[in-house]
Amino acid sequence: MKNLLSLLILCFCFSAFRAQQTEVRSVKYEELEKKIQEEGDKLLVVNFWATTCAPCVKELPHFMEVNNKFKDHPQFKMILVSLDRLADKERVIRFIKNKNLTAEVILLDDIKRMNTWIPKFEKNWDGNIPVTIFYKNSEKIYFNDGEMSKEDLEKTINDHLK
Repeated sequence: MKNLLSLLILCFCFSAFRAQQTEVRSVKYEELEKKIQEEGDKLLVVNFWATTCAPCVKELPHFMEVNNKFKDHPQFKMILVSLDRLADKERVIRFIKNKNLTAEVILLDDIKRMNTWIPKFEKNWDGNIPVTIFYKNSEKIYFNDGEMSKEDLEKTINDHLK
């Protein structure tokens, strides 16, 4: 009985740790690009957002519902790319905790070069957020400019997840 209790406590701690980040890694564009390439054959959902963007904040609960639904699928991964300033990193961490964000969150600390890297993600992206880009086999397969409904997000994932 004691071993069972210890095992349950360990499982709870692991799931709580896995469910939420307590630190946010800041990266430059090249590191994010490399991370996307390293995901290989996964369906990768990359959402660009900021804590100060009302439509971004509005859609994030839907993204978390969908992420929680698919997170155990071996061919699926979601990354939330914060475009907040590096100086606001602590606010991003508090936001992750308060909103219970379960997907991986990274801070893209490359705002000064936005005009360089935005067209590399999508030539028609005007820089507004939220934006969600879907990759499969490290290739962009779908670009969504603006807020995305839970239904559209789920449909896009289901259409491309095999």
